[in-house]
Amino acid sequence: MFLKQSALTTSILLFFLVSCGDSPKKNNTQTQETVVEIDSVAKEGIVEEVESKEEEAFVLNEENAIDFFFNYAKDLKEDKVRLTTSMGSFTVQLFDDVPYHKANFIYLTQKGYFDNTQFHRVVKDFIIQGGNSDDKETPRKRRAIGRYLLPPDAKKGHKHHRGVISMPSSERDNPHKLASPYEFFIVVTKPGSYHLDGSYTPFGKVISGMDVVDAISNVDVGDGDWPWKNVYILKAEIL
Repeated sequence: MFLKQSALTTSILLFFLVSCGDSPKKNNTQTQETVVEIDSVAKEGIVEEVESKEEEAFVLNEENAIDFFFNYAKDLKEDKVRLTTSMGSFTVQLFDDVPYHKANFIYLTQKGYFDNTQFHRVVKDFIIQGGNSDDKETPRKRRAIGRYLLPPDAKKGHKHHRGVISMPSSERDNPHKLASPYEFFIVVTKPGSYHLDGSYTPFGKVISGMDVVDAISNVDVGDGDWPWKNVYILKAEIL
């Protein structure tokens, strides 16, 4: 009986010792796993933050626009843009000696801004004006590109002949005729609308498809010279 009790006591003691010996190993393993898990999350968070900053979009404003277009124009070789509308296509060639306005038009074309905008103002025997629309996508694109104006460049000798593409002034309080960069107008008057000279900046001319421009200028319009049936610029592309 004594031997049985002694053996039982020994077995219980050994079990207790073995259990106590295993316990620290399990705790160490859990602690290490927890540390690795926390470090991993922290590193992933840092990487995501860096990538987010790198992907932050460049936005133009009135402080950086001139410097941006000055540098953008330096290596700019392209000078022709084709506009495909819901009434046909025409091509404009941009003047080299109005670099800011030329660079602006090319840049907006590259950004896809003009796609799905409209000829929102049509004045028969005078002008057609494009680059705006009444949908939500156009102001969204403007916000993504930036809010800025361009200074007039009307002293290079270019006249508002028929077929010339020019830039309207901003609707804001604008005594210096700063140009609204997102819109343009094309003269359809024969031989031209020369009373506009000196106030607006001609920056190119239609070199093919003037019959399409004339067709747009003859659509029926309502209040505010907006066409009854929308005339879309389906796509603008650099040639």
